[in-house]
Amino acid sequence: MDLSTTYLGLSLKNPLVAAAGPLTAEVDSIRELEDSGAAAVVLHSLFEEQITHEAEELAHLTTQGTESFAESLTYFPEAGDYRLGPDEYLEHIRKAKLAVDIPVIASLNGVTVGGWIDYATKMQRAGADAIELNVYYIATDPTLHAPDVENRYVQILKAVKSHVKIPVAMKLSPFFSATAAMAKRLDEAGADGLVLFNRFYQPDINLDTLEVVPDLVLSTPFDMRLPLRWIAILHGRVRASLAATSGIATGRDVVKMIMAGADVAQVCSVLLRKGTRELGRMLRDMQAWMEEREYASVAQMKGSMSQKSCPDPAAFERANYMKTLNSYA
Repeated sequence: MDLSTTYLGLSLKNPLVAAAGPLTAEVDSIRELEDSGAAAVVLHSLFEEQITHEAEELAHLTTQGTESFAESLTYFPEAGDYRLGPDEYLEHIRKAKLAVDIPVIASLNGVTVGGWIDYATKMQRAGADAIELNVYYIATDPTLHAPDVENRYVQILKAVKSHVKIPVAMKLSPFFSATAAMAKRLDEAGADGLVLFNRFYQPDINLDTLEVVPDLVLSTPFDMRLPLRWIAILHGRVRASLAATSGIATGRDVVKMIMAGADVAQVCSVLLRKGTRELGRMLRDMQAWMEEREYASVAQMKGSMSQKSCPDPAAFERANYMKTLNSYA
C-alpha cells in the first residue's frame, strides 16, 4: 500500500505532518515524532515580536492580543525569559535537520513585513525545507477595510517569496468574507501551499482577579468540519498544496481530509493529549480502512469526495445548511 503524498513539492512517506506547537520545539521530541511516523514537522513559530523588539521592550506586549497566535500556550513570557530567541531558533532548525531525515518546515508568525524577509532568508540558509507563514491578524480598527487586511497577507507572501527559493505555505484564518477568492488570490501570488485553518485562542475574564487571561482549549474532532468543507471546495481550483489542520485525531479523520482533497493532515492537539505514539495508531487505522475499501494508495482516494467529484456538490453549500436544520429530531 502506497501512503506517499506530495506537499509543497516535497515527497512525503505519508500524509501525517506534526503541526507547529510544543512538540516541535525540542529536538528530542522531533526525533520521537519521526520515529512514531510523522512524515514532516512544522517547527513552533518564531514570532514577529521576537524579531522586531529587544527582550526588555516586550513586557508591555503581554496584554496586547498575543492570544491571537495559534500555537502560543500562554501569553508572552516575562522579558528575557524566551526559550528560543531569533538566533536560537535558527540553531534549532540546524539541529533538527541533523537529527531527522524528514522535512523540517520553519514557521514565522506575525502581521507585518518587518523582519520577516531577513529571517526567512536566514531560515533557508539554516536548512529549512520550507516556510509556513502564519499571518494571524485581528483587525480591531473599525476604519480598516477588508481589502486592506487581505492586501497585508498578499504583500507578506510576495515579499518572502521574492527572497527565498524554498517553498512557502500560508496558514489562513477562516474568517475572510470570501475565503475561496482569498485562497485563489494567494495561489496566484505564488503560495506553494495553503494551511486551513488557524484557530483563534480567545481570552477569558477571571472574575476573581478582574484580569483578562489566556485560555487554551485544544481542538476537538468537531473542529475539523470547517477545514474539511473548505478543502473540499478548493480542491482542483487552486494550484497550491492543501494542508488540513484542527481537530484531526484519528486515522479515519485523515482519510476524510485526503478524500476531501488535502495533501497532508497536520496534527497537534491529539499528540499533546495522547503522546507521539498516537501517530502510529493513526497510520494503522488509515491502512486498515484503505485495505477494507480496496484503496491501493493515498493518491487514488485524494479528492474523490471534493466538491468537484462529490455526487452531491450542494452538500458543501447552502443546501446542506437547510438539510442539516431539518434533520434534527
